[in-house]
Amino acid sequence: MHRLRRHQLVRLTDAGWRTVLQRPWDAQAADCLSYWAAHRLPLVVTRQPGEAACDDAIALGLPAPARWDRRRLSLRVPRTAVLYVDAFPRLAEVLGLLPRSAARPVRALAAALQCLRANVRVFGSHGWQQMTGLRYVRPESDLDLWIGIDDAARADEIAEPLQAFDAAKPRLDGEFMFPDGAAVAWREWAAWRAGRTRSLLVKRLDGVALHHDLGWCGLRTSAVAEMPA
Repeated sequence: MHRLRRHQLVRLTDAGWRTVLQRPWDAQAADCLSYWAAHRLPLVVTRQPGEAACDDAIALGLPAPARWDRRRLSLRVPRTAVLYVDAFPRLAEVLGLLPRSAARPVRALAAALQCLRANVRVFGSHGWQQMTGLRYVRPESDLDLWIGIDDAARADEIAEPLQAFDAAKPRLDGEFMFPDGAAVAWREWAAWRAGRTRSLLVKRLDGVALHHDLGWCGLRTSAVAEMPA
């Protein structure tokens, strides 16, 4: 299996689902997980505790939709339970979930990102609703973009059309994902590069850290604080 990263999806084998469903869940969680298993829906990679590397297990999450009170379920499965890894939908696939007022600016954004050859996925409420057909999106839901980034210059380039997005709703949010699995909120990246903030919060699967410079993505290192995710 390739290196795990934030917002990566995992599809389980039938045997993997049987193992999950045999655990002592409460009635609501068991009903939700049974639905997921029956419809072969994905789980999402979450923060990996240190012991996961020792017992060859993967920490996964299921952010349930309104039908199950939007519960957040956590579970761990052995790597042998993974059928394959997957990705959230592309931006063009979620356009039908957006308010009519946002159609034109989102299409313009999608075209600008396509011109930049950006690898863009939609996670959060819009991504989950598109994949499952279940109710996740609310009027206040953000449009959360996952954007693959090669380096700092590429992040600066792609931040420009994101900052130019002018729809009132949905609010545009999301993360830049660097090749080594480091992720930063694109809004925080833009503010940091413009000098409006002194440090940048960098997220990884095993925790987060504040940085003053670009050492975390290959240049001079200066991590100033470590904290749990």
